[in-house]
Amino acid sequence: MIYSVIVDLSASEVDRIYDYKGEGYSVGTRVLVNFANRATEGFIVAQKEQSDYDPDKIKEIIRPLDDFVAISSEMLQLGEFMRKEYHLRWADVLRLFIPAEMRKNRVKALSKKQVCLATNDSLDVILSSLKPNATMQRDLVTFLYAEGATLAETINAEFGNGALRALIDKGIVATHEIVVRRTPYKDLKLKPAEVRELLPAQQHAVDTVLADRHGKYLLHGVTGSGKTEVYLTIMERIVAEGKNCIMLVPEISLTPAVLSQLRERFGDSVALLHSGLSAGERYDEWLRIKDGEARIAVGARSAVFAPMSNIGAIIIDEEHDSSYISDFNPRYNTQEVANFRAEQNGAFLVLGSATPSLGSYYAARHGKLKLIEMPERINKRPLPKVEIVDMTVETRSGNRGIFSRSLKQQLGDTLDKGNQAMLFLNRRGYSSFMMCTKCGYVAKCTDCDVSLTVHREDNMLKCHYCGKHYYILDKCPNCHESSFRQGKIGTQQIVQLLNEMYPDVKVLRMDADTTQTKEGHVKILDAFAKGEAQILVGTQMIAKGHDFPKVTLVGILDGDQSLHYSDYLSTERTFQLITQVAGRSGRDKDAGSVVLQTYTPTHYCLQLAARQDYFSFYKREINLREASAFPPFAEIIRILYTGEKEQDCIDQLTEQYAEITNLKTKYSLDFYYLDKMRCPLKRAEKKYRFQILIKLSKNNLTEIIPQIYDICDGKKRSSVQISVERNPQNLS
Repeated sequence: MIYSVIVDLSASEVDRIYDYKGEGYSVGTRVLVNFANRATEGFIVAQKEQSDYDPDKIKEIIRPLDDFVAISSEMLQLGEFMRKEYHLRWADVLRLFIPAEMRKNRVKALSKKQVCLATNDSLDVILSSLKPNATMQRDLVTFLYAEGATLAETINAEFGNGALRALIDKGIVATHEIVVRRTPYKDLKLKPAEVRELLPAQQHAVDTVLADRHGKYLLHGVTGSGKTEVYLTIMERIVAEGKNCIMLVPEISLTPAVLSQLRERFGDSVALLHSGLSAGERYDEWLRIKDGEARIAVGARSAVFAPMSNIGAIIIDEEHDSSYISDFNPRYNTQEVANFRAEQNGAFLVLGSATPSLGSYYAARHGKLKLIEMPERINKRPLPKVEIVDMTVETRSGNRGIFSRSLKQQLGDTLDKGNQAMLFLNRRGYSSFMMCTKCGYVAKCTDCDVSLTVHREDNMLKCHYCGKHYYILDKCPNCHESSFRQGKIGTQQIVQLLNEMYPDVKVLRMDADTTQTKEGHVKILDAFAKGEAQILVGTQMIAKGHDFPKVTLVGILDGDQSLHYSDYLSTERTFQLITQVAGRSGRDKDAGSVVLQTYTPTHYCLQLAARQDYFSFYKREINLREASAFPPFAEIIRILYTGEKEQDCIDQLTEQYAEITNLKTKYSLDFYYLDKMRCPLKRAEKKYRFQILIKLSKNNLTEIIPQIYDICDGKKRSSVQISVERNPQNLS
């Protein structure tokens, strides 16, 4: 038999099928093959009776790498779709379908020793064979008789290794190896599952989705409207029918909360997939899904590749979130992948959000998605009252601090009442840069064209692009003076200021620095939920999905931060972020309030976000998009050139820009825009960065985009990496 193999090497030069011979293998199996005179891992993607190559030159497969088929035929079809849709290499796609540590055998099943009685005799008979003073042995036998087989590590901890060895030697006890599943967040505190009666709006949403099992839905519900209960009820029905479900959430910080709710409802049939798990946990959860032990897969973006069959529903919560679009190799759109999997399985797809992306809402308004509206909070609780504070007025009146007078007053009142507050600032660290006031020198990363962020807790300067650390400067390396000023305040400094203002109040901080450990998110959120802290300061990690009944105040410290980026998505993102973080306030009986601090208080985005008026924002923004020909009315293509040799990047870009210019001549009516430039972030991780930006009409995309891919594939310099992005989320 001839097997078509993709070698597990991420290089365009070897991105093709190679023929190997062997017997008894299944399509989808990972195998070891001889490639370029070295043992190389690969994937069998097809089989056939004959090869077009000389049979004497076809090598034999060395051996399989697993005792199971790693990639199903369904996932191979998905891989083919992704290759064509996103112009990806086979190896890069197939790697998405397995835990990374399976490659090069960096993870395997965990085996542990289990202890059990080796005889069927009664307890009295067994005890009569032991000396009366062998107390520990007698206790161990009594324990095993009552509890049954138990892990050896538990026995050793309770009864000691000596008693166990003695009983083994006497033939009374036996040991054997068993495979043990590693369970993530196994210590999560679960409440008894409640039978909840759905409110009319929730029931309508559930009935609408379940009425058509092959539909695509957009569930637009304001913050606190009960969308999660809709998801859980839908999944309950699907699982009861014998089918499986995938649920995606945008942030790793949200998975423990969602996992708790799912485990309360579905028990051990829930598996978790995300990059924050240990290698062993991720492997075991993947195997549980693959073997059919888990009926529900939940996780961040990568969970869309769960090795699950017979899928009945795929749910994407907070569908607007940019994290669902992978902006590094391999690049893909999670929604499009989920839609393909739903169609493969005859399942339905539900996209949910309080602030849907303009593209999704536009599709729903034009019949491509079925729109379900949930415009009110549960039990008609009011949305929080939002106060917009003009920080220019604060500055003119002598308040140059980060906290407005209104926020200080409301924060004090909230604490006095025993309630909690959340303060949002989407900038971690202590301050955003360090500048010499004498000569203007700004400390920058040697590998990236960005200023370094001050981190006082570590007394370090850090690059937020490559992660490199530097010592805090005591003298300017340019003029040797010791006069520095620091940039905009970050979350670390906010916590310090709060500790000075309220020395007896516990403050927690949640950002990328405090959640680096696997259970960092869980510990912070759990402590805040228990009332161990009165204030939670955080970045966008705290903006969505969390439900804290005692939070009655949200402070948004820099509402302008994302508003003025030179990016067509900046206004939409700002509206979404402010609406989402404001929605954390007043989710229980007590009314909530929000203080939104800004230097542009009259901007329509902030005014509409304060009113949580999504539809008015949508109408205004979609008209601007149509007038200026931005998505969803056009397609933006970004071709990114990166390399350590600047001139090689320029030369490669120049050659291909000329070819694309010729393509523009051919399709002149479809090219709205074409230009080449340095990236705003000129250098990152030692690599120079250049780009070609193209704006195309929707008319001839299927003809033009493959030709752009062909041009990019024709690169002549191995020192330059080229990637093509469609409607990129980040143009920096």
